[in-house]
Amino acid sequence: MTAVLGLGNLVHSDDGVGVHAIQQLQRDPRVPPATVLLDGGTQGLSLISHISGFSRLLVIDAVNAGEPPGTVLRFEGSALHGLPGKASVHQLGFADMMVALKLLGESPPELVVLGVQPLSTEWSMDLTPPVRDAIPALLDAVVRQLTIWNASPVEMNV
Repeated sequence: MTAVLGLGNLVHSDDGVGVHAIQQLQRDPRVPPATVLLDGGTQGLSLISHISGFSRLLVIDAVNAGEPPGTVLRFEGSALHGLPGKASVHQLGFADMMVALKLLGESPPELVVLGVQPLSTEWSMDLTPPVRDAIPALLDAVVRQLTIWNASPVEMNV
């Protein structure tokens, strides 16, 4: 089973990009019907019970990797461990959640993080223009990943 988890704080401008993306994916006919879309907001470790048991997890978040604002970034496998500095506004909570899932034996066999480089995480309910303009490319990247996953069987960790 596949889940897409959007993380972010809607009152901190570009930090809310993951939640904005989930809201748009809920209306996107390209999303496979069996996909679970989750607005994780800023819940951190309390999300464990909601995401454990999925074989595939795609996380959408603001990721500060020093790229131009609005750049869509993709991380998987060992690249998730090499995120530069404080790569995600929620990195500590996200990292803790992944460690907890591993300790519980509930880690998803397949995990992909799609991020957008923020311009601002200051108080605002609006995305900045470069991040807002990146949403279509971000949604396309999500749909591409879901299509790839739907076309191949899940490889379980042993």
